[in-house]
Amino acid sequence: MQWASSDVCAVEAAEPGHADHPQLVLITCILASSLAFVDGSVVNVGLPAIGQNLHGDAAQLQWIVNSYLLPLSALLLLGGALGDRFGRRRILTAGIALFALGSALCGVAPSLDFLLIARVIQGGGAALLLPNSLAILGNAFSGEARGRAIGTWSAVSAIAAAIGPVLGGWLIDSVGWRSIFFINLPIAFGGVAMALAYVPHQKRGADGAKLDIWGAFLATVALAALTWGLTLGSGPTGWSDMAIIVMTVGAILSALFLWIERLRGDDAMTPLAVFGSKSFVGLTVLTFLLYGALGGILVLVPYILIQGAHYSATAAGAALLPFPIVVAIASPIMGGIAGRIGPRLPLTIGPMIVAVGFLLFLALTPSASYWMGVLPAILMISLGMAGAVAPLTTAVLTSVDERHTGSASGLNSAVSRAGGLVATALLGGVLAAQGGALYGAFHVAALFGAAASVLAGACAFLLVGARANSSA
Repeated sequence: MQWASSDVCAVEAAEPGHADHPQLVLITCILASSLAFVDGSVVNVGLPAIGQNLHGDAAQLQWIVNSYLLPLSALLLLGGALGDRFGRRRILTAGIALFALGSALCGVAPSLDFLLIARVIQGGGAALLLPNSLAILGNAFSGEARGRAIGTWSAVSAIAAAIGPVLGGWLIDSVGWRSIFFINLPIAFGGVAMALAYVPHQKRGADGAKLDIWGAFLATVALAALTWGLTLGSGPTGWSDMAIIVMTVGAILSALFLWIERLRGDDAMTPLAVFGSKSFVGLTVLTFLLYGALGGILVLVPYILIQGAHYSATAAGAALLPFPIVVAIASPIMGGIAGRIGPRLPLTIGPMIVAVGFLLFLALTPSASYWMGVLPAILMISLGMAGAVAPLTTAVLTSVDERHTGSASGLNSAVSRAGGLVATALLGGVLAAQGGALYGAFHVAALFGAAASVLAGACAFLLVGARANSSA
């Protein structure tokens, strides 16, 4: 539900338009978005099988996740701008086609290096299709109908997130890991066909609106360098000279990116004016910490269940089933509560509950059952995330002035992916551990996740205004 929660902002910020077949447009957007939603969770379940088949070490397993998250994090805002400039239907279909190409290449990958390149292509396709599918959805409906459409989209996203790992695990066990990529192809074909048939053609935007190509390039290279440096630092060699050099290069490129964005002002891919709001700064740090901790644990839990507890891929996927179900059921309730009392209290308490969930993972040992070692932690994390998801969406929208709501919501969505990117880059020690050491390394990661969640709650309490308005 990570993407579903933060990207709803972009739908709500879209201007209403017209579609002759709005319900079919809704189905098209669901098909497109489901490619990215399902693929992210299914690959986590497939990591042990892929690593064994293609002889990957811990660092390479990290990059199976991060080679997808990297272009998605860095190019998400550019993908939305491309849709505004060249037409959302055109960029949506291009994104779906690119994602399908990457999926096909993943399915036939003869080596891990080939697979990583294919995953980059998938991530680039997702960066194009996600923001434009949601913008198209926002333009196809207005008023109460838009709210119902968003609710339907969110519900189906929750179902996809719940079914995806279980279906993926079953495919891995019965057919093989390559099938989790091939299953994307008929969905992509249906999405492209329906987009061409039912999504209204949009005229190109103003030619005078220049794309922030340099910003996108620097963001991608900087994130790649920082991710590589963190991956090296968390690996067997530790913080070697190479890791420090790469991190330094990443930091310099990040500073250059910020300088370019400041020069471009409101035309920047990441307008720095949004950081004039203390509330938005707090929400950004909260998003990075909370979704980083969540992203890391969603990678590790299936991995340790398969490698340490010898679960089948199907059982490991099913182990996560309570998470999207609880979040989907409880989020609307918490959204209503946040609307009455403001977002600061839910955004403070929710991450603290998540932290308790991480601490409950300390009970996961080689002899622990699922009911004692996994389920209590998953339920607690689910409840905490349900308390934070909807208030975070609302708070981001109201933390900046109206002309920056689109940029703020898109940036918050990109930050949530970047949090998962960084967290996965730090998992080398866990993924490289064997036997009993695997559980010890997992417990250390759980403690760090708990600490990050506590800091996220503290950011909300100290920085987010009672109503998270732009004056806070």
